[in-house]
Amino acid sequence: MVEIVPPTERSCERCDREDVWDDEQGKWVIRTEDGERLVGDRHCIHEWNINGRYSPVRDDGEA
Repeated sequence: MVEIVPPTERSCERCDREDVWDDEQGKWVIRTEDGERLVGDRHCIHEWNINGRYSPVRDDGEA
């Protein structure tokens, strides 16, 4: 069986902003660590670390 597994976190390679996926809201939200939002540079055109190496396909090998 093949399952599509979307990413659950991402970070900007330019400004270090970190986001996590919020299932309740159905959208990306800024990660909070020790009460601080990891916003990076809000004027950055984010270059997310999800690229061609990331594979959303999980195959358990059963046919």
